[in-house]
Amino acid sequence: MELASGLARLGTETAFEVLARAKALEAEGREIIHLQIGEPDFDTPAHIVEAGVKALRDGLTHYCPAPGLPVLREAAADYLSRTRGVVIEPSRVLVAPGAKPFLFFGVLATCEPGDEVIYPNPGFPIYESVIRFAGATPVPLPLREENGFAFTAADLAERLTPRTKLVILNSPANPTGGVVPATVNAEIAALLAEHPCFVLTDEVYSEIAYDDVHDSIASYDGLIEKTILLDGFSKTFAMTGWRLGYAAVPEQLVEPLTRLFINCHSCAPPATQMAGVAALTGPMDDVRAMIEEFRVRRELIVDGLNALPGISCVKPAGAFYAFPNISETGLTARVLQDRLLTEVGVALLAGTAFGEHGEGYLRVSYANSQDNLRAALGLMHGLLERTAG
Repeated sequence: MELASGLARLGTETAFEVLARAKALEAEGREIIHLQIGEPDFDTPAHIVEAGVKALRDGLTHYCPAPGLPVLREAAADYLSRTRGVVIEPSRVLVAPGAKPFLFFGVLATCEPGDEVIYPNPGFPIYESVIRFAGATPVPLPLREENGFAFTAADLAERLTPRTKLVILNSPANPTGGVVPATVNAEIAALLAEHPCFVLTDEVYSEIAYDDVHDSIASYDGLIEKTILLDGFSKTFAMTGWRLGYAAVPEQLVEPLTRLFINCHSCAPPATQMAGVAALTGPMDDVRAMIEEFRVRRELIVDGLNALPGISCVKPAGAFYAFPNISETGLTARVLQDRLLTEVGVALLAGTAFGEHGEGYLRVSYANSQDNLRAALGLMHGLLERTAG
């Protein structure tokens, strides 16, 4: 019995593999500090939970329209229009069980063998995985530490070709916490407006920006008509387990993506969608408090990492990840990842989990308590001192 050959082109997400290894060690009685998973360690705000519970009690337990409940599509269109400074009609907003369906189906709907897709590297591993699965050619766009883990317009221009069908952008970024400055965004937008390609801008960390107001590529002239503007609830509202995402998409993609949704998941659960309405239209106090706590943790983790032997770390401008440079330790990213887990019980990710340009780095999620972050830094210090000695 042979499996489909195309499965060989489909990658995975290392965070879940490391989580499984860490859980196995915990089952053996080991204590593990989890800094590997990209998940806020906060409860979903109470008013959102209540909206979901009310919807269930009100009988919203059946199928609903595949593109999403009209009330959520309207709320999402209003939110995106308000926060991105562009007019977005509800008819162009689609809802899915999480943000990943838009990555997966966005690539499948636009790309085929012979096409090229430019994507950030190091970047969310699903980008490259789905590009390869679609049979298209992945073209990595390196994110460099000296640029604040962003890239320049020149970097993008030298990779754009007549075969470029899609450009994927992510700011604030996973895994680096980097943010593309507005001045660079303007230059990038000018390039993309003139090129006959689609754009997918992954903005699920848009609210978790520490120093500047989020600047979306979709806000620039001529871009919204060709851009899949992706956002979701998992990171901003601590709703990872609710599985709910949304995107404003070009008019010509509304029907094809809806058709793909029908073939895959039928619809996102309507009660979950009502929780999403409460999230987008309700108070943001809990979100603001979460971000302020992340800001405090950012200072703690960056200062602590910079005090470790052989490690340096620039301050991330968004998300809740630090991306320290470990090149002076003399260890590869994967070796250090494995040793930290097995020898001292600190679970984090090698930069290479996010692409070839992640070698020499680790991704540290500071979505954990300040006490646990301090404990992890102490354990890391001990291992690195022994290694250096």
